[in-house]
Parts: sequence; structure tokens; C-alpha cells
Amino acid sequence: MKRRDFITLLGGAVVGWPLAARAQQPAMPVIGFLNTRAPSEDAELLAAFRQGLAEIGYAEGRNVTIEYRWAEGHGDRLPALAADLVRRQVTVIAANSQATVAAKALTTTIPIIFVTCADPVQVGFVASLNRPGGNLTGVTSLDMELGRKRLQLLHELLPKAGAVAALVNPTFPGSDTQARELQAAASELGRQLHVLHASTQRGIDTAFASLARLQASGLVIGNDPFFNRWSEQLAAQALRHAVPAIYTFRAFAAAGGLMSYGGPELRHLYRLAGVYTGRVLKGDKPADMPVQQETRVELILNLKTR
Repeated sequence: MKRRDFITLLGGAVVGWPLAARAQQPAMPVIGFLNTRAPSEDAELLAAFRQGLAEIGYAEGRNVTIEYRWAEGHGDRLPALAADLVRRQVTVIAANSQATVAAKALTTTIPIIFVTCADPVQVGFVASLNRPGGNLTGVTSLDMELGRKRLQLLHELLPKAGAVAALVNPTFPGSDTQARELQAAASELGRQLHVLHASTQRGIDTAFASLARLQASGLVIGNDPFFNRWSEQLAAQALRHAVPAIYTFRAFAAAGGLMSYGGPELRHLYRLAGVYTGRVLKGDKPADMPVQQETRVELILNLKTR
């Protein structure tokens, strides 16, 4: 072989090596982030999720990609959004309660990390809290179990009042159980309870408009990401209709509502969900990852409201 030919061949090989090396690198894992909210809402929740990922060694754009799908308060969009993530074969899906229902219906193989206030066993997400047994695991505040206590607190605040009302979202997993628990608690307290439903912003307006007709002297706001989304509207409506109301998270009291009684702030739950998502990317199996339970509660009373 002539020296000039050898130099030409060598030069071609040098150019080709980096391309081959890049082709052999593993593809960056993709997280599907499926949520009922809008991208402009609750930026601190997304920041907390990323913080959890960082604790396991993952940073968006550096060694993981995140595909965001937002329902923007329209639960009927979730099945199509979930189907898109499944079709793209993402590595793992992180979802809140209603979004988890949509994702679970479409895949039994892609790991799903949920954030919920419901009992994951009762709503059918997992077989048990300690050994989920399928492709789902995640974080729960078990906050729906606090509905009885919220009604009791409202009763103590208004001991001589008549009927009270509860606002629940019928599309939320476990909403039927939530309504039954509140009805049972009201019966024990000797109070009449009207269960109102809302899954849209207009539905909230309609529910509040019916309070005067029902002569409801107090209101328990159900636990649901949809209601968290409209905390300021709910607080304003309660003030406008002069109805004492109790809510789940402190965001309601911060927005001007009278009282809240619930578990840890949502950003803490989302950070833990980020940690769990990172663990799945590392190779852990949801079936073997116990559901994280956060049962701390706090009572917030807004003395400036009245």
C-alpha cells in the first residue's frame, strides 16, 4: 500500500470513530409528566419534582428528558394525552390522581409514579401499600381520610347551625367514598349534609349559587387537584356568599379562605415523586417500591377572614 493511500484511509477512520461512539451511547431516558393542571400553574410543584430527580442524580436536559402533557383543568383530555405518552414509549410516567387513572388504563408495562391524596389500594392503583405488585407506585397523603375531621371542625365552629354542604369532584378517584364518609360523619353529628358536585369552573359557580337555596351554613371543600387549582376562586366565592368553609391545604387559607386542615404541602409530595421517578430510572421496579405515606397534618385558621 502506498504511503499516500495509507494516510487517506487513516484520515477517514479518524473521522468515523466519534460517529460510531455516539451511536453506541444509550438513549437518554424520557419521563412523561402527565398532569391535570396547566403549565403556568403551581410552578413550585414542578420545581419540587425536579428537585427530587436531582437528589437521585438526574437533571432535565443533561441526562434525562421530560415530555410534559397538561390537561389544563379539562379531565376529558387526559386519555388522549396519556395515549400519546404511551405511544412514544416513555421510560416512566409521573402523574397526579386523575391523570394516573388515564395512564393506568393504557399500559401495564410502563412504570407509573403517582401523587394522590386518596388511598391507592381503595381506588385500585396498587394491590397493597407495602408491595404494590404492578407497574404503579408513588406518594399519598391519605388526606381523604381527613374529611370526617374537617366536618367535625366545621361543626365545632358552627355548633348551632343547621345544614352544611360538601363540594366534591365526581371525576376524582374515590369521590364516591369521600361523599359516603362525609355523609356518615354528618349523621353522627346530627347534621344534614348536602353533597354538591363540580368538575369545572362553571360547576363551582353553580354549586355556590345553590348554597342559599339549600340553606347551608357551612361548606367542606373536597380533596382534589381540581379544587387546589381554583383555591383563590373558592376562597372568594366563600367570602361573597358569607359561607364559612374548610379546605384541605393551606393555599386556601392563604388565598383568603377561613380554615384548612390537611396534610403536608403538595410540593413535598411532588419532591418525593421526583425521588421515586429517579429510582425507577436507576432500575428499581414499582412492584417492589412501597407507597410513600405522608400523614402529617396541620390546622390553619385565617383570623383575618371574619
